[in-house]
Amino acid sequence: MNMHLVKKDHGRDGLGRLTKFIRVRSGPESRFVEFDFAIGDPSLFVELVMPQKAFEHFCAVNDVVHMSEEQMRAVDAEMEKWRYGDDTLMARNHDHGAE
Repeated sequence: MNMHLVKKDHGRDGLGRLTKFIRVRSGPESRFVEFDFAIGDPSLFVELVMPQKAFEHFCAVNDVVHMSEEQMRAVDAEMEKWRYGDDTLMARNHDHGAE
C-alpha cells in the first residue's frame, strides 16, 4: 500500500498538497483529545493533546483524514520493532511475557 498519499491540488503548494493523518488515542468522553498527527506518511507522527473544541478546529483547518486500520496496524508493528527490536534483551523479555 502506498502510504504517501497526495491530495488533489487546491491551489496550494508544498505541505498543503500532502495528506494529513490523525489517529485518536483517547476515549470519546475524555476531557482532552490525545492524538497522533502525521503529514504525508502515517508512520512519521507527533503526539498531540488538545481540548475537544481546539481539536475539532485543528482537524477542519488541516483537512485531516483518519488513519485506516491497515495504516494503524503498520504503525503499531513498526513501533513494536523499534521498542523491542530483534534478538535483544527487551525482545526476549517481551516474548516471555506473552507465555
